[in-house]
Amino acid sequence: MSIVKDGREATMIGHRSDGTAIRRPLSPHLQVYDMLQMSSALSISHRITGVIWAIGLLFLVWWLVAAAAGPAAFAAAQWFFSSFLGVVLLLGLTAAAWFHTLNGVRHLAWDAGWGYEIPTMYRTGRAVLVGTAALTVLTWIVVLVAFF
Repeated sequence: MSIVKDGREATMIGHRSDGTAIRRPLSPHLQVYDMLQMSSALSISHRITGVIWAIGLLFLVWWLVAAAAGPAAFAAAQWFFSSFLGVVLLLGLTAAAWFHTLNGVRHLAWDAGWGYEIPTMYRTGRAVLVGTAALTVLTWIVVLVAFF
């Protein structure tokens, strides 16, 4: 009979189909990943931009409710979004939306079985970053030309 020193160790013990005992691998955690590696950095950034995008939708809801509530509420929302903080927020949301979208397309390619080779992964990762910057700038140029 073995003495288990740590209760978590009991969950790491498994059996092969022939009945012999083996130790199951542990799931890696943050200390295992190299955060400067392209795949790790873009994966974490994809999750973060998803959360930012979800929070940004709350601002969209606020703007829509203000538009429906009347001129005073809409003027207050418009004042915030046209302030320096509001413009910075909208710029960040634009970048987060483009990054999340482009990286989502990259993930769809992975789901189709394409792009797992390291050189391809780095090339598509750089394309996501360059595309995010370019499309964010292009979006804001269109916004500024259309509204001013």
